[in-house]
Amino acid sequence: MIGSNAFNYINLIDKAADASWKRNEVIANNIANVDTPGYKRKDVQFQTYLQSALLGDNSLDRRVADIDLGSLDATVYTDNSNLSYRLDGNNVDIDTESSNLAENQIRYYSLMDSMTQEFSRLKTVLTAR
Repeated sequence: MIGSNAFNYINLIDKAADASWKRNEVIANNIANVDTPGYKRKDVQFQTYLQSALLGDNSLDRRVADIDLGSLDATVYTDNSNLSYRLDGNNVDIDTESSNLAENQIRYYSLMDSMTQEFSRLKTVLTAR
């Protein structure tokens, strides 16, 4: 995390990218355990935390600046609510997990692209004469 207000968006994107990376690992683990009897799929909770942190009446810049990034962390949880359609108790659906993995990879690469664009804007400002 970079300690300057000029990097508020970059720090926030970095947190979101970390959460996306963690979700990628969790989904890969679900896929690896698709045939493990009794395994319950896991997922990562982050987007609702971020949405809650960004609520407010003031400008988006102010809301981003006011977020406590130290308390904004992704959490891994076990999905016990999904009823298993298999006799062995495993609730991993390979098609759903593959779709989630593709969606998450797109999200991660979009976040990386956003971070690159933010650094590019800062570089432009710093090199302008």
